Amino acid sequence: MTTTLYGIPNCDTVKKARTWLADQQHDFTFHDFKKQGLKRETVAGWLKQVPRDVLVNKKGTTWRALSDERKAAIVDDEAAIALMLENPSIIKRPVLDKDGAYSVGFSDAQYQQIFNT
Repeated sequence: MTTTLYGIPNCDTVKKARTWLADQQHDFTFHDFKKQGLKRETVAGWLKQVPRDVLVNKKGTTWRALSDERKAAIVDDEAAIALMLENPSIIKRPVLDKDGAYSVGFSDAQYQQIFNT
């Protein structure tokens, strides 16, 4: 059983998720996708389980900073993958990979359910 938490370390929601995992004594690997990057296959795998409208954070400053043309170009998963690889800050955080099952965002109740605690 493996658990990987994807995100950026200074994101408040990622900090909460990391703290929760540590407090519950769950072993996990943290993947800083700004420093360590992301592979196309990883993002494509997320999109098999998570809709792109959930994975692409349209509420954040990164999305708002995009041109209207760039926003309008996100019409399919391929375009979303290209955007997320080009600009990882656009990804809603954190992305949790627990044994190949993906979850986006963090709440105490959500993680309790995922980890059956």
